[in-house]
Amino acid sequence: MGNATLNVKGMSCGHCVKSIEGSVGSLDGVEQVKVDLGSGKVNVEFNDEKVTLEKIKETIDDQGYDVE
Repeated sequence: MGNATLNVKGMSCGHCVKSIEGSVGSLDGVEQVKVDLGSGKVNVEFNDEKVTLEKIKETIDDQGYDVE
């Protein structure tokens, strides 16, 4: 089981939170996604045998946000 906290730039509202939680949460192997809008962090718990951290970052990037 993997766990990562990502710094994400460009999130500013509830729509941003839903966009990221929805897209990342729909990936096979992602157990939990929690967005902290105030700190700009996204915490993801995932099964690293089913999905890579790189795929998670790519999914956030595809939504229009910058992952650091």
